[in-house]
Amino acid sequence: MEIKDPIHGAIDVSAAEVAVIDSREFQRLRAIKQLGFAEHSFPGATHNRYIHSVGVMHLAGRAFDSVFRSFQFSSPAARQRLRNATRLGALLHDIGHGPLSHTTEEVMPNVDELAIDIYKTRAPASGVAANSNRQATHEDYTIKFLTDSPLSKTIQSQFPDLSPVHVACLVDRSLAVPDDFFVDHGLDLRPVLSQIISSEMDVDRMDYLGRDAYFCGTNYGKVEIDWLIGNLTCHEVNGKVNLALNRRALYTFDDFLISRHHMYLMIYFHHKSIIYEEMLMRYLTSPDCTFILPASLDKYVKSNDYALYEHLASVDNRWARRIADRNPFRMLFELHATDETKRPVQMKEALEAEGIETILASSSARLSKYHATHAEQAHTIFVVDQYDLMEKPIPIEQCTSIFQRYEETRRIERLYVAPENYQKARKLVSDRRL
Repeated sequence: MEIKDPIHGAIDVSAAEVAVIDSREFQRLRAIKQLGFAEHSFPGATHNRYIHSVGVMHLAGRAFDSVFRSFQFSSPAARQRLRNATRLGALLHDIGHGPLSHTTEEVMPNVDELAIDIYKTRAPASGVAANSNRQATHEDYTIKFLTDSPLSKTIQSQFPDLSPVHVACLVDRSLAVPDDFFVDHGLDLRPVLSQIISSEMDVDRMDYLGRDAYFCGTNYGKVEIDWLIGNLTCHEVNGKVNLALNRRALYTFDDFLISRHHMYLMIYFHHKSIIYEEMLMRYLTSPDCTFILPASLDKYVKSNDYALYEHLASVDNRWARRIADRNPFRMLFELHATDETKRPVQMKEALEAEGIETILASSSARLSKYHATHAEQAHTIFVVDQYDLMEKPIPIEQCTSIFQRYEETRRIERLYVAPENYQKARKLVSDRRL
């Protein structure tokens, strides 16, 4: 079967993959927009997580073929089962995503209510408790869908040479693998396969950057993906195989990171998207909020963007009404900076002292996950030189200065007021030179 995609063209899908795609759980993604509220700023941005996930699966297959072009598997069957698992992990990485945006995770239940048995096998070093007293996230729903749902049975019946647990282990690195599924010729391939799905150079980003740029009508996310994928390879360290990149594509990697960084600052953090998310947050945390996301997967599959919009239009809460009526607060002030500043807070205090309600929103982005945690560095991406065999593979952060050049956190501070108070607030700010 072929799926026609405006980004990648004709995408080949096997009969077994079609069965997974046709499942009720995956079809739900048709009703969840990839960019949430972004359509208020970019009218073309109405694409959904369904086609994004299909695109990620397609790129995962291409990446797998590139990484292992010179790798001698123990058998064609071993290669095929690992390729299938990688494509499934990419296809289903967003299966548990909530409606509209990550904001709706605010009304997800406690993770214990999902009763995810496989969490008992989390690796001790993961730092994630098996049954911690915390709120569930969309990643938790993803693991539940993969390991304990009708979708699990579909995967098992269509792919008898792998288990849904193996797919879950590629999506969540903290899960313990129950067997030697990812081992071939004594080498552990799980690190590189999970990096294809989630890393600084994963196929998820490769798809959404180009796709989001296309539908938003911008150029920020356009990168030489074909060149990047074509130069993917692998490198073994202490029996574990990691993702690697040929040195000649290093500048494309730099461009890839910068493009993502700029997409956040210019597209994902657009002031209209931010204010709608802020208003949604205020409704979801209001005492009179009646919208919740159920722990039951049978009910959760009905939780999509349309259900949330219908709910918002049916309640009297003022924040819900503003979203439903498309009457958001208006941006009064915007500041781009790399250092923290007290000015927005001072402006907010001055306006509220005059009886003008305000919303202060702060958005921040850093270039790379390497800045954030050492956990990411445990799965290092290496740079290899195919034309100089004397050159040893080097961790990618040591081969480029881009991480140092973009070390700082970029912040966008914004102050919003109700449109009916905009002129009064603008005059007050001007008169007082705030």
